[in-house]
Amino acid sequence: MWPPDQEPDPDPDPASARAGRSPPGAAMPGLRALLPARAFLCSLKGRLLLAESGLSFITFVCYVASSASAFLAAPLLEFLLALYFLFADAMQLNDKWQGLCWPMMDFLRCVTAALIYFAISITAVAKYSDGASKAAGVFGFFATIVFAIDFYLIFNDVAKFLKQGDSAEENTADKAEEENSDSDSD
Repeated sequence: MWPPDQEPDPDPDPASARAGRSPPGAAMPGLRALLPARAFLCSLKGRLLLAESGLSFITFVCYVASSASAFLAAPLLEFLLALYFLFADAMQLNDKWQGLCWPMMDFLRCVTAALIYFAISITAVAKYSDGASKAAGVFGFFATIVFAIDFYLIFNDVAKFLKQGDSAEENTADKAEEENSDSDSD
């Protein structure tokens, strides 16, 4: 999907190095540090967050151009939140900030976004007749589907995690019960 990184030239042009210019294909190392890792962007979560932010931005632009401009705050907020979670997950802030419950915050963000997009998309398609409102409604429906897929996957991950925790607690409780019981029936 992504083009492979190009190998640096083994013998850069000394004239351009003395002039302080970088080769045309070279990226600035400072700006490259701000980009999410390619492995994360190719993962399912990365693709979902990219789709959420892209659809939210497109929906926002459509609402700006439409007569249903009262609805433009929701796509803008969801766009900014999707970008925040994209970079937070890419930079692994969930590992660095342990005090926050990242899966629950992401789950609530996706649930509320899906519900809000669904409601404003129905309203935009049904109430307004201009083409930009209809386009915003259609992109809002697509965003609803993407957000719903994301919260479904988050819910499944959290449910698996909680089931593993419950089975481990049951095993330790069973072992403690067996140790505490009278075993003189031998």
